[in-house]
Amino acid sequence: MMQNRVLYILLAVVATLLVVRASVFTVGEGQLAIKSAGGEIVDSNYQPGLHFKLPIVDEVAMFDKRIVTQLYPAERFLTHEQEQLNVDFYVKWRIDDLRRYYESTGGSEDVANARLGETIKDIIKSVVTRRTLQQVITEDRAKFTGAMMKTAAPAARELGISIVDVRITKIELPKQVRDSVYDRMRATFKAQAAKLRAEGAESAEATRAKANKKKTEILADATAQAEQIRGEGDAAASKIYAAAYSKDPEFYAFYRSMRAYRDSIGTPGDILVLSPKGAFFKYYEQPKARR
Repeated sequence: MMQNRVLYILLAVVATLLVVRASVFTVGEGQLAIKSAGGEIVDSNYQPGLHFKLPIVDEVAMFDKRIVTQLYPAERFLTHEQEQLNVDFYVKWRIDDLRRYYESTGGSEDVANARLGETIKDIIKSVVTRRTLQQVITEDRAKFTGAMMKTAAPAARELGISIVDVRITKIELPKQVRDSVYDRMRATFKAQAAKLRAEGAESAEATRAKANKKKTEILADATAQAEQIRGEGDAAASKIYAAAYSKDPEFYAFYRSMRAYRDSIGTPGDILVLSPKGAFFKYYEQPKARR
């Protein structure tokens, strides 16, 4: 009898412990909790610590309130020029309204990621289809992602979450498109190089023509100046000769005769044969005659 009583007490204690354990739950730091009964949400505003629930009747679901980072595989989009692009991106989000999050996703993180991913894909598609390939590649990513976050925010609120960050991690061309783009780029660069070479040759030719014109003008000016100087020199020489002639006509005639003989001799070593009766010796005989 005593043994049965002890057994009943032990069973009662165990049952009580089980009931107590089933009646309490703990919310830790960095956690969110929601309590529901019969599919209806009872409460979703729990602070960290120990809380109570009705065993069997109440159900408690725990969620992480830290930031969730979801990477999405490459998606293919078409640009305004109907060129294909593979775009990789990620989204960072966290639960902002637990009740709405639970009602819209059933508390499933996978469902939240899938629905949020579709929203972001639609936004990227709307942006890419309005731009050329070059615009998509060269546009400021920060401005691009900022616009994406702003556009996606209302859809995220419908899921009870807030978007912390959206980033495009990679934009890549499919191989066949990449080869075609590279070919076009090479052709464009080649045409630009040919244009630059042609412009350079034209500029060089213009520079040469300008230099030749300048050279001709300088030579013409120099020739004119030389002729002017030579003329002035000849005039001065003639003036000097005239003055000398007027002072001593006989000496001037002798000087001119010497110059004539000098000019008539070609190279050193030439011999000039003159007659003693010639005009050359006239000037040598006159002094003797005068003596």
